[in-house]
Amino acid sequence: FVIRATAAAGLADIGAKGAVPALTSAWKDAYGDSTYVARAAFLGALARLDAAAARPLLEAPKFIEIHRIGVFPDRSLDIDVVFDLMIHDLDLLLAVVGSEVVAVEAVGVNVLTPRTDIANARLRFASGCVANVTASRISRDRIRKARFFQRDAYISIDFAEQELEMYRLVRDGGRPSIQGGKLEVTREEPLRRELEDFLGAVREQRQPMVTGRDGRAALALATRVAQTMETHERSSLA
Repeated sequence: FVIRATAAAGLADIGAKGAVPALTSAWKDAYGDSTYVARAAFLGALARLDAAAARPLLEAPKFIEIHRIGVFPDRSLDIDVVFDLMIHDLDLLLAVVGSEVVAVEAVGVNVLTPRTDIANARLRFASGCVANVTASRISRDRIRKARFFQRDAYISIDFAEQELEMYRLVRDGGRPSIQGGKLEVTREEPLRRELEDFLGAVREQRQPMVTGRDGRAALALATRVAQTMETHERSSLA
């Protein structure tokens, strides 16, 4: 309702926070399929902001593994873990890989709620990259890590600790060796950085780092993952 009403009023600056499937159709109804979607920010794409320091290091990754595991929450129990947690990493994957998702395999189970509490998705992109993503909200530990494997290099991001590591295969004429370690990064509060970027976009009349169109793409992929899980569950019961 808010998206449709804002569009009807001709207002361009929108910060959409949350991840519910209804937003996908609402956004399309309001703004259509145009490339330029106002100055709408997808507030919630924290993984992409967290990984900003690593982006210059990523060059056509071949395999990506992401774990977002948390303790049982006291909120968002009316939606699947795919829309609660995994969507952050799906947005990151779309931004990093920059290629169409051509195949999705996904499974999920409900343990403590009627909704899916733990889910795993395997995505294959047109570029050949494969990503394995796991999200859980029923663990005793908090783990938020991403690992990127590309030609002659491995990059690891610990979102919780705000740590970045990189290792490269170095050929210096002799026997190849692996060199690398932790890289220095500036630690910032992700939510603060996200809101500052949106406010800056409004004041400077520019697009935010993560646009409404990006958010819609992440929601669409999350919906595709959830539908694949449902199909897998039905086939297992048949």
